[in-house]
Parts: sequence; C-alpha cells; structure tokens
Amino acid sequence: MAFETLLIGNEPAIRLAIFASALVLIALLELALPRRAPDAPMTVRWANNVGLAVVNIVLVRTLFPSAAVGMAIVANERGVGLLNAIPLPYPLAMTLSLLALDLMMYLMHLMFHAVPALWRVHRVHHSDVDFDLTTGLRFHPIQAVLSVPIKFAVIFVLGPPVLAVLLFEALFNAVLLFSHANLRIPRVVNRVLRWFIVTPEVHRLHHSVDAIETNSNFGFALTLWDRLLGTYRAEPAAGHDSMTIGVAQFRARRESWLDRLLLQPFRDDFGDHDITRRWGAGRYT
Repeated sequence: MAFETLLIGNEPAIRLAIFASALVLIALLELALPRRAPDAPMTVRWANNVGLAVVNIVLVRTLFPSAAVGMAIVANERGVGLLNAIPLPYPLAMTLSLLALDLMMYLMHLMFHAVPALWRVHRVHHSDVDFDLTTGLRFHPIQAVLSVPIKFAVIFVLGPPVLAVLLFEALFNAVLLFSHANLRIPRVVNRVLRWFIVTPEVHRLHHSVDAIETNSNFGFALTLWDRLLGTYRAEPAAGHDSMTIGVAQFRARRESWLDRLLLQPFRDDFGDHDITRRWGAGRYT
C-alpha cells in the first residue's frame, strides 16, 4: 500500500514527532494537574534522566540502525513467522500483532525483575525517588541494548505486518511517558481506563519502595496481562499520596546524577528484589 510505504519511509520522523508532541503535552498537563508534590529538585532529575535517554538513543541507533521496523520488513520479505505462514485478514493480523508485542513487553519486564543480574540493571529505572514523565526515559543503556535483540527475535518468529510494528514503535515512548506521568486523572475516568490500559495510577504502584508492590503491575500498555496472569494489584498499601517511591538503598540526591546511574548496576548494594515474595505474601487483591 502506498500509504504504508510512505509511513515506513518516514519512520524516524514519525517517531520523533509523536515523542516530541507527547513530551510537551504531558509536561504541560503535569504542570497544570500534578498528582504528587516532588521530593527532589525537578531540574536535577530531569537533566540526568533526559541525559540518560540521549545516551540510550545514540547507543541503540548506532548498534541497531535498522530498528524493529527493519526486522519486520525482513521477516515479511522472506515470508517467515507465524503470521506469514497462517493467512489471516489484515485487521486480525494487526490486532494479534499489537497484542503479542504488548505481551512481549510484559514478559520482558517480568524477566528484568525475576533475574537478579537483570534487576541490577533495571533498578536504575526504579531508583528515581519521584515519578513523572522523565522516569519513563530513565533506563540503563544495558537494558536498552539487551531489549533490542529480544524484540527482533519476537518479530522474526511472529512475522507481524510491518505497519503493526511501526505503530507499536511510534507509540512506544508516548505510552512510557503517559504511564509514568505525575498527572491527576479524575477518579471516575481512571477507574474506567485502568480496566484496559496502564494509567499512571496503575503503574505508580509498581515504583513503590516496597518490594512486594514493585513486583506487581508489569504491564506496558494494557492491564490485560497482569489481570490474566495474577500480577495485578489495585492500590498501594499506603495510598498514592503517602506511598514512598524509589529503591531503598539509592535515595540520596547524588544517586540521580548521570555518572551514578551508569555505574549503579555494578554497585554492591544488591537490595531487596526477591520476586518470589510477590506470590507468597498473600497481599494481592
């Protein structure tokens, strides 16, 4: 299709436009409707979180210039993957692909919590003592790099329509920004939305300093997988206003500087991560 070809040819520009638009819009909404007062100076956090994101973008684009859309094109040209082997109506293939990619993100997220060495890397994201849109950009470069071949492998096995991968990738950062937004959403609206999508109220609990709550609500865009697989938790024990966000051993302001974030996975402070407590505590509703 000509329209699909046009989108694919302009994929970097489309992703940048959606990301920039989401960043500005959500930042303005956070200023107008904040959910919680910040615990740390915003300028320091934002500078270092965004700096870490820039490092990741440069590194990933250098190591994997073709990106996920390029892998989808290769899979479709070679006719490999489940959806290339099974003839399905295009809308159904699109829907199944988007669901599968979201499930991939859920399982990858779960893996970064369940494997101790990977938790060391992922806890850089969790060690932010506040929760706002820049937290959605705060990932260690090791996690950013490791995630790409996993995503490539899933795309190669699945064989999704290229447009599905383009749509998923284009919305990726916008979804991360929204789910981490320090945004006050009307209670009635949030109650409806959280049945389907990961709202900030759903994901904020996942950033609790309490390891049991941290090992809940792993969903990326949809709450479906948490609900089906038993990892959904409705509310933090202390409530959203009183809950403590972050990782216990990395709460000093100096820990939010870029150099400390890059070195954090190699620090001796292993901390409380045991995901098996998630199922043994009997505290989930």
